[in-house]
Amino acid sequence: MTTLTVTAKGQVTLRKELLQHLGVHAGEKIAVDKLPDGRIEMKAVRPTGKISDVFGLLRRENGPSLSIEEINEVAKRGWAGKR
Repeated sequence: MTTLTVTAKGQVTLRKELLQHLGVHAGEKIAVDKLPDGRIEMKAVRPTGKISDVFGLLRRENGPSLSIEEINEVAKRGWAGKR
């Protein structure tokens, strides 16, 4: 069993081995359920949806899809913090 400390703000930091056990990385979410006997249950929140949901994502309105060159340019601008 792992013992954690509650801060003055009521926060708890999960240890690295617990996050690894959940398969959670920085920026991901954890769902917490309250159980009737004063316990809680934590689970990693997994993305939902189907791979087919991304089809058409880069399609232009009233026009053809983006070319690979255009996609690369959009990605390059995004990484540079530009829109």
